Parts: sequence; C-alpha cells; structure tokens
Amino acid sequence: MKINSPLEAYKYLPQTNCGECGEPTCMAFASKLIDRSGKTSDCPPLVKEKKFAKKLAELDRLLAPEIRQVTIGVGERAANIGGDDVLYRHKLTFFNKTKMFFDVADNMEEAALVERVNKIADFKKFYVGRNLLLDGVAIRAASNDPAKFAAAVKKVAEVGLPMIFCSFNPAVLKAGLEVAKDKNPLLYAANKDNWKEVGELALEYKVPVVVSVFNDLDALKSLAKTFADAGIKDIVLDPGTYPSGKGLKDTFTNFLKVRRAGIMGDTEIAYPIMALPLTAWMAGIADPVSASYWETVMASVFTIRYGDIMILHSMEPYSTLPEVHLAETIYTDPRTPVSVDGGMYKVGAPDKDSPVFFTTNFALTYYTVESDISANGIVCWLLAVDTDGIGVEAAVAGGQLTSAKVKDAFEKAGFDLKRDTNHNTLIIPGLSARLQGDLEDTLGANVKVGPMDSGRIPGWIEKNWPPKQ
Repeated sequence: MKINSPLEAYKYLPQTNCGECGEPTCMAFASKLIDRSGKTSDCPPLVKEKKFAKKLAELDRLLAPEIRQVTIGVGERAANIGGDDVLYRHKLTFFNKTKMFFDVADNMEEAALVERVNKIADFKKFYVGRNLLLDGVAIRAASNDPAKFAAAVKKVAEVGLPMIFCSFNPAVLKAGLEVAKDKNPLLYAANKDNWKEVGELALEYKVPVVVSVFNDLDALKSLAKTFADAGIKDIVLDPGTYPSGKGLKDTFTNFLKVRRAGIMGDTEIAYPIMALPLTAWMAGIADPVSASYWETVMASVFTIRYGDIMILHSMEPYSTLPEVHLAETIYTDPRTPVSVDGGMYKVGAPDKDSPVFFTTNFALTYYTVESDISANGIVCWLLAVDTDGIGVEAAVAGGQLTSAKVKDAFEKAGFDLKRDTNHNTLIIPGLSARLQGDLEDTLGANVKVGPMDSGRIPGWIEKNWPPKQ
C-alpha cells in the first residue's frame, strides 16, 4: 500500500521543523516527498538518528513507485527507466524519459563500429534550453561468437555509454560480461529456453536483465516472478514488438495491459517495458527510407504508451529528431511550465546603441525570440521577464505580465534604460501592445511596439531602428 498525501508522509518525519532539509516545516518537506521533488535522504535527522531508522525504512517502502526503477550503466550517463506511479501524466507526471538505445553488430568492421558508436555518443540537439541526447548502445551478437562479441563490447565500452547485450546465447552474454563487469549492462534476453542460465548470469554479475516472452502475458508474468523469487530485482519486460498487422495491434494491447496491471498493484509484473521499433526493418520493407519512417512511427506509439526503453536502428536525422523531441515533450512535467531564469541576456556583444527587447521566461517563447534575433545577426539586449513560465499573450491576459513586472525585471537585472543606453527605448512584443502606455509612464522610456511574430523582427528593425529622436 502506498501513501499519497503529505499528511500521511508527515507521520514518519521527525516533526521538529528544523529546516535542515531546506524547507521551513516538516509538512512542506512531506509535500515534496509526495510529488517526488524531494527524497528522504534530504532530511538529515531522519537519516542520521538511529531512533528514526524504522520509520525511514517504512517511509521509503511506502514512497517507492508502483513501477520499479531500473538503472542501466554507471556514472553521469547511467539510464534510469521505469519509476512511474500513474497511467496518465496529468495525474502526476512521468519521471524517467523513454531511453533510446541504437544498435551495432559485433560482425561490423572495427572502423565502422567505432564510427557508429561515436555518432551515437556525440549526438546532441539543442531544444528549448537543453541538449537532447541518445542514451546508449545495444550490441547485437550477430556472429554468435563469444570472442567477437567480447571484442565489440570492449570497443563500445570505451565511450562510456550504457549498453544492452543482445543475445539468447548465455555463453555470448557471459563473454561480454567478463570484459564489462563493472559497467552494469542490461542483458537481452532470458526466454523460455535459456532462462536458467541467463538468470544465473544476472545474479552472478548483479546486472539487470530482460525477460522476453512474445505475445503471452501469463508466461511473461510467470518468468518475471521466477526471477524475482530467485533474488533478481532489476527486471525489464519484453512482451514482444511486432512491426505490422494484427501482431502490432496485439503488441499495443499488451503494453497497455502490462502497465495498467503494474500501476494497479500487481507487483509481479510492475517492471519497465522494452519496445523494439527496430523490428520495422524485419517487416519486409525494401526501401530504407520507408523502413526508417515506420520505425519512427513505432517509436512514437510506444513512447506515448509505456515503452520505457527502446532499441532502434536508423540514425538519420529525419528519424532521430522526431523520436527525441516527442520523448522530451511527453516527459516534460505538465505541472511546471518549462522556463528560463528571468534576467537580462546579451545577444552578441551589445553596447549603448543596441536595441532592447523583452519577452517572457516561457522557454519556448524565449528561445524562439532569441533564435530569430541571433540567426539574423541582430545584436541586442533581451530581457526575460519572469511570468511563471507563461507565454506573452496568456501572461498579459492573466496579469502575470504587467508594466510593474517589467520594471521589476529591469531593476533585478540592474539595467537602467536611461543610464545603459543612448536611446532610452524599449521594444515590446506585439502581443503586449496594450501595455505600451503603462510602460512609458512606469519606465519613463520610449516604448515601441514590435511585431506579433518574432520572425518578423529583422524586417521591423530595418524600418524602425535606430529610433528617430
């Protein structure tokens, strides 16, 4: 049984309001535990004082997510999967973004293998204030040769990414583990034929393991229970991923059933789920572009519906960009708008003659404006006004963006239009035109209304800048 209210969590806390956790009261800290923005380890008295040891253990048990969290790899790039409590993110949020591993084969030429692994490791796409990355490498034992597989693992391990070892041959998996025993790879996979040997490897090397039974949830649950009873806790489920037809429909239904059962309290199947969109390449599609497209479609479906980890193949931008963007969007916390810190930012190297703009601190708005300005070579000052992460039009309508808020943002940034510019002029978004008069009175500055769309700023600047005295 889980707890789901701050009052229930509060009963297990020291109740001293000592503030060592950074919160003014234990009740405030309890609220952070419930929404998972805080951890029990953040409360020093709870952790350090022996008299609270039982309460700490019980609280950790009651706060544990419905779906077990499994970690793959080590270090900064370690991949956490699972750990969810809800079926629909608006009820709380989804915590661990779908992890995307891209495959290599152990029978590739060494130069090609290294090139592909480096391409996976070096992938980076800047998006709304953060870098989107790929998560790891799945090494397929295409040769079924333990020595070749071990050599490939050794090469891949050098880049430091999490790894999945893909083989149904226990001897091959063991060879890979011998050269990467401290890298915490995920074993793919134990099935009805090799479960005993693969389970022994998971126990011996203390690594997570996938249990795989295609389109038979009863057998999948039975195998997962067998592993759990044997002491293997870090389990990932593979119900099978069929690429087309009725099999694809069954796969989608199976993912729903498994996750629903886990969230509803069936602990024997409450584990992360693996999807295999790379099976699109086995669907008889001859054209690589079409196969990449279908792989992306499958990845999108199972990102939305409970695929915690995936193995993919295509590295083309038209495949990877939609995949990483969708995952980022689905796993953005719906309770908190994505925002940037309020303050004055430089675009280029502005001086006293450079124009001054403002926008809100909603990340998508800010980075769209900043990108449109910088891409057109406009050197300027750009003020991000803290509107609690709300866009311009909604913030004006809701009262989060006012002339007083803009003045406060200038003051906090230490920027004075009269002192720090030669023109004492502010350019405001077209969607905030109604604030022009108030801003002129509040700031004592010239206020010009810019375009509705930041993409039109370059043309506006050509006609309206520098301002006429």
